[in-house]
Amino acid sequence: MSELTHLDAQGRARMVDVGGKAETQRVAVALGRIRMNAATLAALRDGTAPKGDVLAVARIAGIMAAKRTAELIPLCHPLALDAVSVEFAFVGDGVEARATASLTGRTGVEMEALTAVSVALLTVYDMAKAIDKGMVISEIRLVEKRGGKSGDWRAP
Repeated sequence: MSELTHLDAQGRARMVDVGGKAETQRVAVALGRIRMNAATLAALRDGTAPKGDVLAVARIAGIMAAKRTAELIPLCHPLALDAVSVEFAFVGDGVEARATASLTGRTGVEMEALTAVSVALLTVYDMAKAIDKGMVISEIRLVEKRGGKSGDWRAP
């Protein structure tokens, strides 16, 4: 197995060789938030947005995005995910998205969880922008990672 780096011997970008790594159970959890005005928040909460059930569509979009992360993020490994979930919670003046991705494999699923959250929140924006173009997507971050060579990690 070569060194785990995105650079080859000449300093050029390449996909990391994970062929020699052991397969382990890996889980990643990401969070993100979208803030909006009160009317938009009420429409999402009540399911009365002009484009229908925004959060149901955003959930599916996030799951689909996680499955296509390698097509979106350069040098990311294509992964056969075991599971992806996207959940939403109404928090203050907005909605928080939480994505969990898991697999048994040789590389982690942090990028898949982060991609799921990002696309889910972008979908909320797209479907509700007729009400509120000033929505703000923020705080997209990894909050937990389990498994793999580097072990477990949890955001403080």
